[in-house]
Amino acid sequence: MRKIWVLLLAINAIGCGGYSSKGSGTMAAAAPTITQLMPNSATAGGPAFTLTVNGSNFVNSATVYWNGVTRSTTFVSGAQVTAAILASDIATASTVPVYVKNPGGTGIYMNQGGQNSNTMNFTVTP
Repeated sequence: MRKIWVLLLAINAIGCGGYSSKGSGTMAAAAPTITQLMPNSATAGGPAFTLTVNGSNFVNSATVYWNGVTRSTTFVSGAQVTAAILASDIATASTVPVYVKNPGGTGIYMNQGGQNSNTMNFTVTP
């Protein structure tokens, strides 16, 4: 009986048949926070522009969402990202929700989803 327990302990210690913490990957980044949109409004029918999003906890590969749709995003720093807003995005007057999503985990952390920021509204005026 003693030999069986020793064998089971040895198997458990080397990680066979159980969870192993060995592996590689990147943990999901913390949720970002938006504090300011620049500009925060535009006139309907206006030209395309670059939206600057200021805040905190932005990471490389963070993505700006405009009305729930991703926009081409450039990481500037942990406090700023920019997004290309198309002329068609501001064709008609509306209130547009904007948020930023940091990427999720990779490798052994792939079960960690990306974190969303708070939402700020952008106003497209008539």
